[in-house]
Amino acid sequence: MLGNFSPMIQRIQTVYLALALLTTGVLPFFFPLWTIAGKAFYFMQDQLYVVLLGLSATLSLLGILSYKKRQHQFVIGRLNIILNLILLGLFVYRSLNLSGGASAPEKGIGMFLPIVSIVLLVLANKAIKKDEDLVKSVDRLR
Repeated sequence: MLGNFSPMIQRIQTVYLALALLTTGVLPFFFPLWTIAGKAFYFMQDQLYVVLLGLSATLSLLGILSYKKRQHQFVIGRLNIILNLILLGLFVYRSLNLSGGASAPEKGIGMFLPIVSIVLLVLANKAIKKDEDLVKSVDRLR
C-alpha cells in the first residue's frame, strides 16, 4: 500500500513540510496567541486568522502531495513562507495594539508558531533545491 508513497516519505523535505503542517494546522488549537486578564485568545476567535492558518496548512499539505514536481513544490513553499510572514506581521501588529486596561496582555506561544513554520519551510525549500540540483547534475552527465 505504501509503495507509491515511499519516495515521498524518504525525502527530508517531506518531514519538514509535515512539521510545518503540524505547526500551522494543529498546534494553534492548543496554544493561545495572547492572554488578556487571564482570558486566552485563540486563533479561532478571529476569522482572518482562521483563513490564513488554514491556507498555510493547506499549502503545506499541497507541498507534501506534489513531491514528484520539485519546482512546483518549491514555489508552494515560497508562497507559504510569504503567507506566514504576513500572518506573523498581523500577530505582531495586533499584539502591539492590544489594550489590556489594568492588566497588561501576555503574548502566548501561538504567536510564535509562524516563525517555527517559516524556519521549517526554508529548510524544506533548501532540501528541494538540493534535490533539483542533484537531478540537473545527473542529467548533465548523460
